[in-house]
Amino acid sequence: MTDPVSEIRTPFDWEHRFRNEDAPWERGHVHPAVAHWLETGALNAGERVYVPGCGRGREPKALAEAGLDVTASDVAPSAAAYQWEALRPYPDARIIEGDSLDWRPDEPFDALYEQTFLCAIHPHQRDVYEAMAFQVLKPGGRLLALFMQRDERGGPPYGCSLEAMRDLFPDRRWIWPQDDAFVPFPHPNLGGKAELGGVLVRR
Repeated sequence: MTDPVSEIRTPFDWEHRFRNEDAPWERGHVHPAVAHWLETGALNAGERVYVPGCGRGREPKALAEAGLDVTASDVAPSAAAYQWEALRPYPDARIIEGDSLDWRPDEPFDALYEQTFLCAIHPHQRDVYEAMAFQVLKPGGRLLALFMQRDERGGPPYGCSLEAMRDLFPDRRWIWPQDDAFVPFPHPNLGGKAELGGVLVRR
């Protein structure tokens, strides 16, 4: 019998979309949340940061330029190759080509930068994502979340309401910021749909 969740995980589809430039979630520039979190101290030079499902985002390079020790991963070979080239000047940066939900580090990270990965995967996989995030972060590590506020059904991207996210990241495992601490970042390529940026702390 075929596992229905395995059917949802289709690496070839992501590679096909990148090769055909069918990637409307790409901003084409560094996400403004990176500058915000560097300015507020949520990200700091010398820290180890993980960017799962990085795609062809500019953020891994921007984080390396800011002095962070970056590890990024993506299941699509062309996305991993893009990051290898972008991070070539930073010999300590690491790129993992493979399923970001399955990979685990030898040493936990200080921070996880949520690079539109959670809203890209099917909601049936979200529990796996939460377990991954909890396992790759050290106690006190920070999940730099960007929760997509998309009301329409279907995806990707799939909407990540704060109510649903509070169920996914429970208080017994995560320390939540106040709701008014979330900063909206409208996405220019998705009709201005906002991503809510906030920092969750792993217990």
